[in-house]
Amino acid sequence: MARQERFVVKAVLLLGLTFLSSVVQGAEPNYSLDFDVTKFGAEANGDKNNAQAFTETWAKACGSGAPAKVLIPSGTFLTGPVVFSGPCKSAITVEVRGIVKATTDLKEYADGDWILFENIDGLLLTGGGTFDGQGAASWKLKDCNPQHSATKCDLLPISIKFNHVNNAVVTGINSLNSKGFHILLVFCQNFKASNLNITAPDESPNTDGIHLSLSSLVNITNSKIGTGDDCVSIGHGSTDISVSQITCGPGHGISVGSLGNKPDEMDVNGITVFNCTLINTTNGLRIKTKRGSASLKASRIFYDNIILDKVKNPIIIDQNYGAKKNEPSRVKITDVHYKNIKGTSITNVGVNLNCSSVVPCDGVELVGVDLAFDVGSAKKAEANLPFSSSCANAEAKFEGKISPPPC
Repeated sequence: MARQERFVVKAVLLLGLTFLSSVVQGAEPNYSLDFDVTKFGAEANGDKNNAQAFTETWAKACGSGAPAKVLIPSGTFLTGPVVFSGPCKSAITVEVRGIVKATTDLKEYADGDWILFENIDGLLLTGGGTFDGQGAASWKLKDCNPQHSATKCDLLPISIKFNHVNNAVVTGINSLNSKGFHILLVFCQNFKASNLNITAPDESPNTDGIHLSLSSLVNITNSKIGTGDDCVSIGHGSTDISVSQITCGPGHGISVGSLGNKPDEMDVNGITVFNCTLINTTNGLRIKTKRGSASLKASRIFYDNIILDKVKNPIIIDQNYGAKKNEPSRVKITDVHYKNIKGTSITNVGVNLNCSSVVPCDGVELVGVDLAFDVGSAKKAEANLPFSSSCANAEAKFEGKISPPPC
């Protein structure tokens, strides 16, 4: 398929996502029933565990049979794990005006989630409030899960998880200092997230802003994300995903992957990232796959109109991720396009296409990539090296103004 035709396909995809998102937004119900958590025993004193009150409020709203709203008013509400489970009898809104603060005892989080929405069709989460995961109390622990002897902090509870949630809008929400991932989507369809403010220190482990997998027709837009890991990470089984108008930093950038973690993973197809700005991130636009992976595909990935400011690895495909050094990745990466990418790199390799020796990358296209080497921010050992591109096992085409020089 010609480049012009591919970008037409991208435009059609974006129009489709915009239309679907407008449908979801237009479906906001006229609330006939409001359910205030304080009417069910919740107390905004920052001390009482309000999990039971939250659960009871949700149960009444979900089963009401009419469009309903769960209201968490101003104040600070402490809570341990809460499950908002459907299916509900009608569309439902959760309006958070105050601060919802997580308890800090990891023994309470046996299922690995703090706030879980599951099996819901028609959800609006909004209100301008904040979910505070109080992660600092957990990040310092070497054993992140008391039931295991792991030394990596990769098992800490997720702040907000959406499991089998369709036709949803999440907007105007703040997520602060999650223990693990801030937001996780799995098995979701027709899902829009916008106007989010997601924050954790750059040294916080595995605090991905938004991670998604096994989901389709997801639109993430107009948000500010700065964490200790990926701002947005797109996992296996993701199709027709749009990420736009994201300001990312600090963090590890916007990533597809890692892919190939498990033997039964599904393909990734139709990812569009555009009109985003990444500042002082470890990576910029990254695709990463695990060594020793099973066979799967990642294709039709578009990056357009991106600003990268003082980024360590601006454009990177890394198919040598993980500990299995002698086992190549079997994730086939194809049909990947970088267009109108501008900014600065703090390393001397601005484009690094490090692909699999077994299934090389093909159909990689770079058009109008204009990066400069920020020598003043680079390590002394690299400051005098030429600004360059690196390609291994990659069939890449360079067009228009290209800096660093093509490999």
